[in-house]
Amino acid sequence: MEIFDALLAGFATAITPANLLWALVGCALGTAVGVLPGIGPAVAVAMLLPITAKVEVTASMIFFAGIYYGAMYGGSTTSILLNTPGETASMVTAMEGNKMAKSGRAGAALATSAIGSFVAGTIATVVVTLFAPGVAEFAVKLGPPEYFMLMVLAFTTVSAVLGQSALRGMTALFVGLALGCVGMDQISGAARYTAGQMELLDGIDIVLVAVGLFAVAEVLYAAIYEGTVNETQNKMSRVHMTARDWKRSWPAWLRGTLIGTPFGCIPAGGTEIPTFLSYATEKKLAKGEDKAEFGGKGAIEGVAGPEAANNATVTAALIPLLTLGIPTSNTTAVLLGAFQNYGINPGPQLFTSSAALVWALIASLYIGNVMLLVLNLPMVGLWVKLLKIPRPQLYAGILIFATVGAYGMRQSTFDLFLLYAIGLLGVLMRRFDFPTAPVVVGMILGPLAEAQMRNAVSIGEGSWWIFLQRPMSLTLVIIVLAVLILPRLLRRWAERNLARARQNVDDVS
Repeated sequence: MEIFDALLAGFATAITPANLLWALVGCALGTAVGVLPGIGPAVAVAMLLPITAKVEVTASMIFFAGIYYGAMYGGSTTSILLNTPGETASMVTAMEGNKMAKSGRAGAALATSAIGSFVAGTIATVVVTLFAPGVAEFAVKLGPPEYFMLMVLAFTTVSAVLGQSALRGMTALFVGLALGCVGMDQISGAARYTAGQMELLDGIDIVLVAVGLFAVAEVLYAAIYEGTVNETQNKMSRVHMTARDWKRSWPAWLRGTLIGTPFGCIPAGGTEIPTFLSYATEKKLAKGEDKAEFGGKGAIEGVAGPEAANNATVTAALIPLLTLGIPTSNTTAVLLGAFQNYGINPGPQLFTSSAALVWALIASLYIGNVMLLVLNLPMVGLWVKLLKIPRPQLYAGILIFATVGAYGMRQSTFDLFLLYAIGLLGVLMRRFDFPTAPVVVGMILGPLAEAQMRNAVSIGEGSWWIFLQRPMSLTLVIIVLAVLILPRLLRRWAERNLARARQNVDDVS
């Protein structure tokens, strides 16, 4: 009953005219961001982070959340019509969705995508509502050693899971930790790594880093390396589904939700794994005529399942973010920065220290899902028109917006030089396949981890064994080691099995 009462109070805050308007603007902007190829939700949220200086915290977080899950809806439009995913989560949707569009069934693909996103998003929000307070309640009982190990787990999962190489991920993390150390020492007050620059005494602003790494770097990378892209668009058909489409879609929606939700809850990183798993499941379960459509005319289950898995993962990812302060994707890393900018640290204390904010945010997820269904079914033609915006003008607009936003925070020219230096660093990282999320996570959580480590060692009277003497802390140490070691062991085992299978084939032939 406590949860229900808290949720009602959250709805009372979320349905105020101002917050409803912010939710609507966030959902509309998120959909637009998802539709436009090359601009993901992380870029949009990073670019708009400077508004946190002027907008009230609850409205701001509702707005950012709208962008976050709105992009998941919008990404499917580009995937289906252009075969160009607006963000990585829609890569799998493109496989069958584009084939459906080519065979004249773009409307059915867009409809199952929007309704599947709504179903999965709503179910996952119910999971967040029911389970997030319990996770937070448990985590509140943790002490400094456990907190520190939780942050080490966040560092490990983000750097080892996001990106192709764990070494590159760790390198990016250490860059973030180094940036987090710039400024005055929390205990001694001594200046660290400031190079004599007065502007760096307060540390590097997280907004600058997020805007530089995501918005500026994205634009500069596109300008330098991508060049012009010729796109061919499939024709739109009326957005509706036949009775047969409904019959094939709803089990796929439920299965996709079932696959996606756990992946969002665990710090496993990204939506790629659950969407591919959902696609593989649907392909395996399909029979007869339905199975023949996979890879040919396009199977509706291949759109419905992955889209549901995608949205369920994205929504459920709020559980580790809000309760443990662990981001599991680029966008949640930037959202962590938004909270930090308001002086709020997501984690076990959030449900007690900022209960009104959290429950208003959760309530806005329900409202946002309904808004997105309305925005995406009748108005899909409007979003398609966004695809006609020329890339150079679009990227120039983003660059101007990011520059003005960054300058507006402190009216400092030093900040602008720093912004573009970080932007160039982001270009290099993208060029050589270094993930950017670990930089943001390292920078935000680094100072907090340092404080908790110092507290833990002082509790242990200078002994580092304190991390192995407490059961929960020891459990987290084991989980961290498992995250680092198990994927490599599984990869080697798979490679060995593959080599053995090839050898057997060669022997037979």
